[in-house]
Amino acid sequence: MCGIAGIMTRDGRPPDSRVLDRLIENLGHRGPDGDGKHLSYGVGMVQTRLAIIDLETGDQPLYEPGGAALVANGEIYNYRELRDELDDVRFATRSDCEPPLHLYRREGPRFSHRLRGMYAIAIHDPAESRLVLTRDPFGIKPLYYVETPTVFAFASEPQALIAAGLATPELHPGHRDELLQTQFTCGAETIYQGIQRVLPGETLVVRSARVVDRHRRDALAAGPPAFLSEDSALQELDRVLEDSVAMHQRSDVPYGLFFSGGIDSTAVLAMMARLNDKPVNAFTASFPETADPDQKALVRSLAEQCNATLTEVEFGEQDFWTLLPQVVADIDDPAADYAVLPTWKLAQTAAQDLKVVLSGEGGDELFAGYGRYRSVLRPWWMGGRTIRSKGAFDGLGVLRETGTAWRDGIASAEARVAEFGWTPLQRAQAIDCADWLPNDLLTKLDRCLMAHGLEGRTPFLDPVVAGFAFGLPDALKVKKHRGKWLLRRWLDKTVPGANAFERKRGFTVPVSEWIRRHGTRLGELVAAQPAVEAACRPDRVRRLYLGTGKREGFAAWTLLFYALWHKHHVEGAGGDGDVFEVLADRG
Repeated sequence: MCGIAGIMTRDGRPPDSRVLDRLIENLGHRGPDGDGKHLSYGVGMVQTRLAIIDLETGDQPLYEPGGAALVANGEIYNYRELRDELDDVRFATRSDCEPPLHLYRREGPRFSHRLRGMYAIAIHDPAESRLVLTRDPFGIKPLYYVETPTVFAFASEPQALIAAGLATPELHPGHRDELLQTQFTCGAETIYQGIQRVLPGETLVVRSARVVDRHRRDALAAGPPAFLSEDSALQELDRVLEDSVAMHQRSDVPYGLFFSGGIDSTAVLAMMARLNDKPVNAFTASFPETADPDQKALVRSLAEQCNATLTEVEFGEQDFWTLLPQVVADIDDPAADYAVLPTWKLAQTAAQDLKVVLSGEGGDELFAGYGRYRSVLRPWWMGGRTIRSKGAFDGLGVLRETGTAWRDGIASAEARVAEFGWTPLQRAQAIDCADWLPNDLLTKLDRCLMAHGLEGRTPFLDPVVAGFAFGLPDALKVKKHRGKWLLRRWLDKTVPGANAFERKRGFTVPVSEWIRRHGTRLGELVAAQPAVEAACRPDRVRRLYLGTGKREGFAAWTLLFYALWHKHHVEGAGGDGDVFEVLADRG
């Protein structure tokens, strides 16, 4: 896990070394174990390294005999198998990222179709006068770029491009409203004017600082589900899950697990317990002194049954007020998901002893766990509806703009998935995999962990697991008003105490409860923020923070996140202090 960045100049002159140094400086948290620089033929590339595999010889950039140079962020899990296939290659390192470089020399820009892992890779090939960027199919690892009249530049985080003077923190108003309504932004355009995402599975070819070609590797196979009996599906699920977890444990440093007690993380824990001789290091979050039911007893019981060493990390109300400004400062591509709070503190704790943690992200999307998936299977007269048909602020009278333009990105994803011959359930899953998963859940995971130099791995988001799970018959995903049916059946057999058929458990952060306790004061402070006033009616904002409903609480949290995010990432303000001090700061 690392940070990468680079510049290609339009005229072929060497990039400014001071700008490359600023990129290294602003990506240092992603790779505290060292850095490297490549400079050749009008191209400069840098990497900050978090050493996970090949600790001694795996420094980057990596080079191959044809002169191409590579910098990468991520892990290639099938690197051993690729090395065996490339039996005529003389490898210079044991790095998992060297096989992709040799694959590129043989297969060109489509080399990434052979990779199994999470990655954002940049290759400079002087012989072909091109720069090639590629990102894994689910978008587990981030990659951003800008095109200016004089340069093409890329980086693992937008803030690095901004800090290096390659972009400005000017917002796109439409994407601002999209963020407020959905918690994240969709598609290739970010919330920043001019900063683009390399899309999940996308490969860009750049010449003379201009994108000249692009193609995409889809994460999900086209076509309707295949027929499969439940018994045979259970056997295959066991096989692919064991294979994926084993792959995701390939590491030269210790690893652990983020464990919530929910279906997905319990399934990963059960498989890790099967594959490891020693107890798994599991980290769980809890929320003391709240009205929500405490899941401590269940989590402890499951950890004991799976022979895990459990570390409990409490996230209380005081943490909320003191840590939220720090958390927001680490999430430059905004994802207003309150799960950032426990994830950030879990990462802070786990990083004291580990460099790698596995998590259950992706299980809901691939095995159809969300209630909204069951909704799309119902006709409209029985409550069926399309995904994210309503925004968080619809009907509250808070936003100045009340149209549906915020939904354009979702509509674009809907149009694209309609071309693949999928069932309505598969289409709903695919829409989430296109935007919600990479731009909310995986952005949250990446930034919270990378802030502490910790690598996050997601065994469900593996091509083998995804090919199996997404292709399951709908009836093995949703059955008897339960999502993730097959995964529940497997877990029920594997870990009987998991209560696999009870309602979904996971991180339930009582942010609404905490916000309500200070509603009057917070309402005044949030409403007074110029960024909030530009998007919202101040009197309605103040009223929102006095509300007691679930929707009002969710909207109040979103506005609080946005106000703090804007102060730090756009205004350059919001330094040290708790939530109230940062919001009150007019400097």
